[in-house]
Amino acid sequence: MSLDLSTDLRDPGLYEAGVPWDLFAALRREDPVHWNPEADSTGFWALTRHAEIVEVSRNPGLFSSAYENGGHRIFNENEVGVIGAGDGAIGMAFISRDPPSHTQYRRHVMPAVSPARLGDIEARIRERALKLIDAIPLGEAIDLVPLLSAPLPLLTLCELLGIAPEMWQRLYHWTNAFVGEDDPDFRQSPEAMAQTLEEFVAFAAELFAARRESPTSDIASLLANMELGGEPVPFRDFLGNLILVLVGANETTRNSLSHSVRAFSENPDQWQALRADRGLLKTAAPEMVRWASPVLHMRRTATADTELAGKTIRKGDKVVLWYASGNRDETVFDGADRFDIARAKNPHVGFGFGQHVCVGSRLAEMQLRVAFDILADRVASFQVTAPSRRFRSNFLNGLKNLDVVLNPA
Repeated sequence: MSLDLSTDLRDPGLYEAGVPWDLFAALRREDPVHWNPEADSTGFWALTRHAEIVEVSRNPGLFSSAYENGGHRIFNENEVGVIGAGDGAIGMAFISRDPPSHTQYRRHVMPAVSPARLGDIEARIRERALKLIDAIPLGEAIDLVPLLSAPLPLLTLCELLGIAPEMWQRLYHWTNAFVGEDDPDFRQSPEAMAQTLEEFVAFAAELFAARRESPTSDIASLLANMELGGEPVPFRDFLGNLILVLVGANETTRNSLSHSVRAFSENPDQWQALRADRGLLKTAAPEMVRWASPVLHMRRTATADTELAGKTIRKGDKVVLWYASGNRDETVFDGADRFDIARAKNPHVGFGFGQHVCVGSRLAEMQLRVAFDILADRVASFQVTAPSRRFRSNFLNGLKNLDVVLNPA
């Protein structure tokens, strides 16, 4: 079957039925640096091979993530607003900055997720995961997303922010709205979005004031009290960075967990191998992230004329890194379309690459290891009972539900 390589990769509807793996494979073979026109903009270069994704990620001087150059999404953040607000009320998250300010932000945030700061957080994650899994009825059809996939990372985030664990459901609602600009389930109307934003800003303002007055060692305190160029970070930038932390700490782990349960359902031999040998958790966690590819793309903007794979990239051109495609690159991953929890060589880009690699990647993998270690004690097999409703998004490879039976061991 021939594939139409002119298919618009920006179209969020393209991903509602699933990631178009065949299309990405054809682009890797035939046109790995592919020009994708846009109806409302100039178009963008779609990078689908691992090599070019890594090359661009390693060169922030030539390929910018900065807000003033359009930011890190396909749409131009400096024109439409980071989450579609468009009024400038929300400042720049550090993901939409270039060095040196991006580097300064990372240096401030990294201590919050360092082993010394986190201490015995793995024990607390295990305690929370046990409580969540204990409440799941085995042998019955359930939706795993609200019972485990969503609350586990959000409860961890509540700890990192120093807020009450009961807040996880509000964080869940807010983050879905922030990333769901193309999904009517998440953005039902401008009025509903305005109310959601108002609620979140009020929460953030209270948190900002509290951490300024009495700082602790949590992430909120670090973001509220850092200085950039000798000046305190304004509230609007704290707000932008708080949204980044919410989305980054929630969506990646949540969707990696859900996609991995689906993968184990479809590959029962892999589940039995993990149950028999928990040492495989070390390689299983990165394979789960590669397989899930929870973030479909990131965007850069060329700051000078250059060349990629024989294509001339002009200054100002948008360059979109399709992480999902890079994670299935046959030239990098042996049996790229195979879910293999024993995969030793796994340079996936599921958490990004280079200076923008996810700050909390180790914590995300820790949560996956803990959750599946507990599940392996109790679950003999997974049986997905219905197709999942997917995010209508070109950005996140998200599942709204996962109807599954956890057959008891």
